[in-house]
Amino acid sequence: MTTPVCTGASRVAAASAGHRRYPSFSSYVRARGPVLLRTARSLTANPSDAEDLLQTALTKTYVAWERIEDHRALDGYVRRALVNTRTSQWRKRKVDEFACEELPERESAPAPDPAERQSLHDAMWRAVLKLPDRQRAMVVLRYYEDLSETQTAEVMGVSVGTVKSAVSRALGKLREDPELGPVR
Repeated sequence: MTTPVCTGASRVAAASAGHRRYPSFSSYVRARGPVLLRTARSLTANPSDAEDLLQTALTKTYVAWERIEDHRALDGYVRRALVNTRTSQWRKRKVDEFACEELPERESAPAPDPAERQSLHDAMWRAVLKLPDRQRAMVVLRYYEDLSETQTAEVMGVSVGTVKSAVSRALGKLREDPELGPVR
């Protein structure tokens, strides 16, 4: 006589003999199996996983068969077992990590040269200084002080449309400035 190594193995062995021990369980599975399989398929993306899920839920149902008082509510019991089993599988899923010899480092762009940045800043400021006073004031308020068009209009005492058109003309002049050619 051999003793089972684990209780799970004895349960599975008992479940495989289920049609002898609980004939009503076998007839239930035959009658409701396709409907329950559709439910399992709605919980997983893979049909094979759905079959495994249903088999696990039916095994749990079989183990609890004697404790289930109302056999008219078996579908609900099995559905709950399906959902709980799927949730447990989802929680236990592993994220595979693989060790490699080299760490994947992001290739970073070389830092801009501070001298080039200062040169660009100076060229931009010289170009802004060439603008008429009113346009220069609006460009400074909009882009250097980061004010909105409405706030710029309030500070300048003009309408928002005036700010939009003046800034548009100023940006057009800056685009045409030959000193700012490398920026484009």
